[in-house]
Amino acid sequence: MTSRISHTSIDCANAYELSEWWKQVLDYVDIADDPNEPGHEECVIQTPDGSHQVLFIEVPEGKTVKNRLHFDLRPTDRTRDEEIERLRGIGATDVADHRGKYGPGTGWLTMADPEGNEFCVLRSDAEVAARSART
Repeated sequence: MTSRISHTSIDCANAYELSEWWKQVLDYVDIADDPNEPGHEECVIQTPDGSHQVLFIEVPEGKTVKNRLHFDLRPTDRTRDEEIERLRGIGATDVADHRGKYGPGTGWLTMADPEGNEFCVLRSDAEVAARSART
């Protein structure tokens, strides 16, 4: 027997605000018959097809150390650096720049959401394929 991941949970101070922010990042939506609203202590967002959900749960303590688990995001319709600029525009902040770590056109940027939860922005599939085609 095996298990499957039901959803990904994120502890936070404001479930509604953080779920709304991540909806912009991931293009996820509310569950149709259970929309998130201000004041909800638990908010779920999901892919439009319902194949993955993220649950935001309000907790009393704040974030104090580096995440032990985080999202690695791969842009679907733009370059890594274009996605980084979009995310900065909606409130993400830079944590650590690892772009070019393994040579030009490689690497990632570690960023943080408005509550300080880290995530990484990788190169898009198109960027990876273009680099592979050159080598």
